[in-house]
Amino acid sequence: MLPGSILQKLSEAHRSSPGQKRPLNFGVYYKNTLVALCHALEDAILQADYQPVMITAFQRGKWYLEEADRYSAIADRSRQVAIMAAADAGFAEHPTSQKANVALVELATTDPVAQEWHLIILSAHYTAMVLCQELSEADYGITGQPKTDLERKFYGFWTFEPNLVLETTELAINHIGQYDPALEAQLRRQIQEIAAQMQQAETQAGLVNTAHLDEVVMRVVDYLQTRQQDPTPAAAIAINALESNLLSNELQAFLRMAQLMDQADLRNPLAAAEVASLAEAMGQLLDLPAWQLHRMRLAGLLHRIAFLTDNLTNPAPLSAGVSIQENAESPEKPLACPLIPGIQALRKMPRLRAIAMILTHQSEWWDGSGGPAGLTGDEIPLESRILALIETFQQQLAELRAATDLTPEELLTRAFEHCQTQQGDRWDPKLLEVLQLLIVALQQGVDLPVTLPKIAAGLWLLDPQDEVAAASTAALPASP
Repeated sequence: MLPGSILQKLSEAHRSSPGQKRPLNFGVYYKNTLVALCHALEDAILQADYQPVMITAFQRGKWYLEEADRYSAIADRSRQVAIMAAADAGFAEHPTSQKANVALVELATTDPVAQEWHLIILSAHYTAMVLCQELSEADYGITGQPKTDLERKFYGFWTFEPNLVLETTELAINHIGQYDPALEAQLRRQIQEIAAQMQQAETQAGLVNTAHLDEVVMRVVDYLQTRQQDPTPAAAIAINALESNLLSNELQAFLRMAQLMDQADLRNPLAAAEVASLAEAMGQLLDLPAWQLHRMRLAGLLHRIAFLTDNLTNPAPLSAGVSIQENAESPEKPLACPLIPGIQALRKMPRLRAIAMILTHQSEWWDGSGGPAGLTGDEIPLESRILALIETFQQQLAELRAATDLTPEELLTRAFEHCQTQQGDRWDPKLLEVLQLLIVALQQGVDLPVTLPKIAAGLWLLDPQDEVAAASTAALPASP
């Protein structure tokens, strides 16, 4: 990581304040992946009236010139666009560069930011960021630097998190100030206005980002899948590696959306991590196979996506009594269940269709009075039954933590008693027995680690079994 670069400064700020700032998860991205990501995130500006401040770093002006016509349309829907790059012929002469709200910052060739690729979008209602720098010759190893553009690799990360985007914007403005103090002052005034809007009650903790985030994520997946199906002609590279990079970022898009939804719930910001950990532990008690445990964990991390358009802390059940024709491995069959935005987004990725099926049916009731399909008893997929019970149990734990001074042992007991009141109608009685066993183990000191996933390395969460496993889960084994 180049000293003095924006990526290095941000990384150092988070490494030196571990108790105050969340550690950053970095990954390696092919240029193909970054082009798809940037275009998808930029398109959100063209689709809505966010009027953001957008700051970019293009390494060299020639890369900006490839996007300059597109940036003209973006500038028309932005408050300010600032472009950093080492100047090339035509960099300042292009018509987009002459727009009143477009500013060019000509970086010195020795500036470490001239080796970075950044897209920073900040508005009160939409934030997104790609922050990367190209691997050095030493990083490429014995193969040396790539001879084709497609093979170029970049180290960094991307996110929707408002606070992180705002923090990075401040670093970028400071860097711009070394070249253009007047532009720095102008950007700082604009950012202060946006930051004040973000502090208003209706925009706190990124809630506004979740309003249309499903559309942005679907656009990200569309771009990545297009790149995967139609890679640029440099076929000499290891296409499998490129496809894995694209696939990993499709999953990252969903995980980042789920992460932002958790952050928006100030009372229960660790819901996804806790639900994933508890659900996986229940699966282990049921002696489920490893591929099914894998799927349970991923479903737990993404479980709130099913309620994307509902209240984040009190999702309403889907309508009951609707017939269903659903096969996670046969997307060509029509679906009779209502398609809510979050689950519809998941279905765009073939290896997440099994997860979409689990999330679709977490609103079913054991007695058949739930939705969306009115399934009864063992007709409800096992993972859906586990996930729904754990989600309710964890939500009750969070509410009790916030409202009472109970000991950890008492919290577990009270949360279980809350679930037990609906035994036989909402919940599978056998699963309640298994949950009780898990609670006893926790009360006796069994440690159940709750960790946020390293999203930059998202591919490990996908299991090839998810493509071939049956859509319906195995019958519930006898209670241990």
